[in-house]
Amino acid sequence: MGRHRVAVGEPWTGDDQDHNDRCHARWRASLNRSTAQADYRDEWYDAQCGGCGFWIALSGELGRDYGVCSNPGSSLDGRVRFEHDGCESFAGRADGSFG
Repeated sequence: MGRHRVAVGEPWTGDDQDHNDRCHARWRASLNRSTAQADYRDEWYDAQCGGCGFWIALSGELGRDYGVCSNPGSSLDGRVRFEHDGCESFAGRADGSFG
């Protein structure tokens, strides 16, 4: 497995495509809800993580699709989540924004 090299004293930005692709594959495997599931309910479509007030996007390229749940009432609190995933503790943003 290749390693992303970072200059001493510089933070790693996460902008390594190979690394990000591997993360995406691993993290997608832990989806709570997938729109591809036969039992995916219509009302879940508007209650996806990326539209939740407790969703905090990651920085760098991974932040385009992933964030961390910070909802203390959610079983997913503190876990990296795909922006189109969701949970029963969804709290929509007052401004209706997404991502």
